Amino acid sequence: MALRIGTELPSLDGATEWQGGSVERDTLTGSPTLVHFWSVSCYICKNNLPTLEEWQKTYGPKGLKVVAIHAPRAEDETDTERVKSVREEFGMTEPCAVDNTFALADRFEIGGLWPHYFLFGNDGKLKSRAAGNAGLTMIGTALKKLLDTPA
Repeated sequence: MALRIGTELPSLDGATEWQGGSVERDTLTGSPTLVHFWSVSCYICKNNLPTLEEWQKTYGPKGLKVVAIHAPRAEDETDTERVKSVREEFGMTEPCAVDNTFALADRFEIGGLWPHYFLFGNDGKLKSRAAGNAGLTMIGTALKKLLDTPA
């Protein structure tokens, strides 16, 4: 069953390792948070990384926090040095959990879809989720609505 709108941000415990700093769920409370699942072999994921970095620059001053989670699509993607290399190549600045055991992917219920995006509000509740090729556009609309709407 897919994570439903209104569900609380799941725990981020259980990652194989963290790159670029680690994050605890409690540190995200009170801030809008975008969690995105990606994989080094996913060309859509890689194509979308520059947009995610741009959102961090645009919406970071408005409080947006971004967390990446690398979930491998194949055994050869469990090499953490390969993940690090791709992160550096694409200039990823957000903390990134490496989820080689799918502890986080299962908790977020990504259902084998990459990329996958989850947008949580200040209250820590899921506001929007989207996946696949159109996912970036869909989550971008929800992000703009969440952060560009006066409180």
